Amino acid sequence: MDLTLSDEQQAVRRMTAEFTDREILPHAAAWDRAEQVDLRIVKKLADLGLFGVTIPEEHGGSGGDHLTYCLVLEELGRGDSSVRGIVSVSLGLVAKTILRRGTASQRSHWLPRLCSGEDLACFALTEPDTGSDAGNLATRATRVDGGWRIDGAKMFITNGTWASVALVFARTGGPGPKGVSAFLVPMPSEGLEVTEIHGKLGLRGQATAMLSFDDVFVPAANLLGEEGEGFKIAMAALAKGRMSLAAGCVGIIQGCLDAATGYATQREQFGKKIASFQLVQQLLADIAVEADAARLLTWRVADLIDRGQPFATESSTAKLYASEAAVRAANAALQVFGGYGYIDEYPVGKYLRDARVTTVYEGTSQIQKLIIGRALTGVSAFA
Repeated sequence: MDLTLSDEQQAVRRMTAEFTDREILPHAAAWDRAEQVDLRIVKKLADLGLFGVTIPEEHGGSGGDHLTYCLVLEELGRGDSSVRGIVSVSLGLVAKTILRRGTASQRSHWLPRLCSGEDLACFALTEPDTGSDAGNLATRATRVDGGWRIDGAKMFITNGTWASVALVFARTGGPGPKGVSAFLVPMPSEGLEVTEIHGKLGLRGQATAMLSFDDVFVPAANLLGEEGEGFKIAMAALAKGRMSLAAGCVGIIQGCLDAATGYATQREQFGKKIASFQLVQQLLADIAVEADAARLLTWRVADLIDRGQPFATESSTAKLYASEAAVRAANAALQVFGGYGYIDEYPVGKYLRDARVTTVYEGTSQIQKLIIGRALTGVSAFA
């Protein structure tokens, strides 16, 4: 086992870290207050090739392996999870799925546009009445001459108001997972209404939307994969997506550690730096251990993917641990800051709010435990 990063991986990590320090961290609080990331960040991310990591150059990507991808998301997550989410959804959930399951025409049309940042994508699976129970989604696609017509609604869709294409999952057959298919739906489309969701606890700078489909026509060529494979496509995308989210959570933990350590070595109480207090050092040590553990679990998933090995259970493990650890780390960091941690002049309150939703989306912590439990016992608790 060799955990040494290659020269290329170290260079990408350093480049992304410098970009985060320069272009994201100074603006994160303002974007959070405004509930709007400055979309000029998209072109800047694209100019560095960050929307194309793991996508081959022949498709407009910048290449690289999945560990490099995790390093990128760690740094972006350290800066602002709202920015990290733009990349991990458009690239991680959608572009990678098009690469894996798309036709030659779909790949040639969408991948260069997504890798260049010219277009963004969203992943439309969750519905108002079906979150964890994605196999029973209600949005329906009906076959018509030349394609399909989609009716229904999707909820909590990241990049929903910014995207030029939505990867939409809709029922084309009978009940259950085998009746679901996947479609690439251009945005805007006639009959598709997009409503932005405001007032979120965290990820406030990120565009989160409800998508309403009213007889939206999709050409037959926009079916992704075979009819009836949509649920399988969605679950494969989420298995990798959980690694992405875990990497972003590692970034949150690292950000908490950097902020709390910096504050503790400057803040004085009782005539000395609070870093000299044993219980403050305990809080910092706990965050540091969480960072290492979450990072290594996440890197294991990347290694398995790059070696072509099964990784779904390990991805759930990393997502479960890293998301819960991010909440613990942010709580500990806020404790180090005391009352100052409770105002948004300092970053740890935002880290806590952003971390909290990571235990919910792309599969709740409880769902991850059921996935891990099924792998251990061979018995499904979903049935």
